[in-house]
Amino acid sequence: MEKQDVINAIKELREKSPKKNFKQSVDVLINLKDIDLKKPEHNIDLYLQLPNPSHKKLKLGAFVDQQLGVQAKKLFDTIVLKEDFSKWVNNKKDQKKLASSYDFFVAQVELMPQIATTFGKVFGARGKMPNPKAGCVVAGTSNLEPLVNKLKDTIRIKTRNETSIKLVIGGEEVSDDKLTDNILFIYNNVLSKLPQEKQNIRYIGIKYTMGPLIKIKEETKASEKKAKRMKNA
Repeated sequence: MEKQDVINAIKELREKSPKKNFKQSVDVLINLKDIDLKKPEHNIDLYLQLPNPSHKKLKLGAFVDQQLGVQAKKLFDTIVLKEDFSKWVNNKKDQKKLASSYDFFVAQVELMPQIATTFGKVFGARGKMPNPKAGCVVAGTSNLEPLVNKLKDTIRIKTRNETSIKLVIGGEEVSDDKLTDNILFIYNNVLSKLPQEKQNIRYIGIKYTMGPLIKIKEETKASEKKAKRMKNA
């Protein structure tokens, strides 16, 4: 997929999507084929920082003790202190609500065994356990501000139980160039993780929150030459 393919699709998206009285997000959809999600090597689980912020407001939670609690209260949308873990034991309803309300959770490394015991079953099933790959497991002496700033621009690309991926990559007010950079960045990272690369992609499309799906069409060299001959005829 070339840059011009993406630019053409974004132009078509702008032309065909109805205007709304609110700012819509721009979503990218990647539909996969010929992969078996029962095989670990066919699954994708990536944490990426987009070249250009998506402007999606992420909500962050933290599992900390008093050592990081004062700092975490200033930076996170919610915190769960070590001494309050007992209140969550066997409280699956509130755990599910907590997990679904926040995008990423950060945890002190010292607390991970207790977090796994108390929250692991509910959070693990929803992909919300603090993940070292995203930098979300930290020491008790950490400066949390750089991590919070990083997570605000981070997206997770994960094949869960279906062969399709949907991501917010920006808002309709974001320039075509920045949207293009984000789409190509995601595409190239996903491609590198697929067993047969391009052969495992059925299509890639983009859409507004409330608008039609526009598939990104790849212009082959043959079609480009044909179009050039017709133009010069």
